[in-house]
Amino acid sequence: MECKDRQPFDIVRDILKVIEELNTLKDVDAILDKVLAEARDMTHADAGSIYLIEGENLSFSYVHNDTLFKGTEASKHIYTDFIVPINEKSIVGYVAMSGETLAIPDVYELVGDEPYSFNKKFDEETGYRTRSMLTIALKTFHGKIVGVMQLINATACDGTARPFTEYDIQYAPLFANSASVTIERGIMTRETMLRMMKMAEMRDPMETGAHVQRVGAYSAEIYQQWARNQGVDELTIRRKKDMLRLAAMLHDVGKVGISDAILKKPGRFNEQEAATMKWHSIYGAALFANTTSELDRLCKDVTLFHHERWDGKGYPGKLPGDLSQIRELCVECISGEDIPVSARITSLADVYDALISPRVYKSAWPEEQVLAEIINNRGTQFDPEVVDAFLEIQDTIRAIRRKYHG
Repeated sequence: MECKDRQPFDIVRDILKVIEELNTLKDVDAILDKVLAEARDMTHADAGSIYLIEGENLSFSYVHNDTLFKGTEASKHIYTDFIVPINEKSIVGYVAMSGETLAIPDVYELVGDEPYSFNKKFDEETGYRTRSMLTIALKTFHGKIVGVMQLINATACDGTARPFTEYDIQYAPLFANSASVTIERGIMTRETMLRMMKMAEMRDPMETGAHVQRVGAYSAEIYQQWARNQGVDELTIRRKKDMLRLAAMLHDVGKVGISDAILKKPGRFNEQEAATMKWHSIYGAALFANTTSELDRLCKDVTLFHHERWDGKGYPGKLPGDLSQIRELCVECISGEDIPVSARITSLADVYDALISPRVYKSAWPEEQVLAEIINNRGTQFDPEVVDAFLEIQDTIRAIRRKYHG
């Protein structure tokens, strides 16, 4: 973060530029990451978190902490799962209820007659010392509150914590209100994806909302680690991760084209049923055949190729451009790096979740057994570098599993 004062014109100009960048993002998690990063940069905050409104509660949805979270350690904290009631007992609950911006110079010096109180549990568990806090309602231009952003420990040029300035208190809410519309759009996009998968879930009892949330999150985090290992720049990683999460959630949407007699069979498929089921990759890709965006192209790659194998023994293989002309699968195999990396990653995420979760035809495998199976298939079923990235982020993978359980 730069440590210098900015003029009001520069701040407003920068806010408009960031809002323009936010409008290029699709998934709510990528939007929250960008919003929190920019708000922290604007106020020189060491840490921060965002809560989104879900019914009568605030759901913890995103977090940054430069002091505590380093490297891959940061990602697992994003998937911490807890809620806070919307009432005046907590600071974030009070701000969600009142819509006010609340600036506290030092939360340990609250006098005690405030309606809200500071919960010291996080500080006690981690050794972090929360001091200054700026809590802002994420309010759209129509006055709807979609969540609360909390910025922690504004930092002076010498690295010490300081209170948030009058400029911070004036301009951070302006940015938050402008960003709230984008956050609301991201929430709606995620909900639209889940509704699409709800349609598939009605047909296929194994295709649950929790499953697609997990596969989307696994894929996004595996991609981030894989891309960093490859030396990809962070801007590209952020943009690709954003889209891959959504595309991976739709990996099995083509199952809507498979008959109930097969989808709802309470056991393993016979050879003919298994051959029919393979066509779900074609049906899914057909939904995105007339691609109009990069996200559409990514969805097509994921739906079409997520059952390919690194060694070329997967399906559906190389296909003509016109999906409506396909009469036979696996005529010519596709292998290795000819398989789009988005599909190679989603394949691993999908298999991992299938093995570690209970199914009508099997019990959940123990984690050690699942990891041994994936390692055993490194270089045959799975891209070796994707497996390596996956193994490097096991704390994050477990956190995702805990958050999207069921």
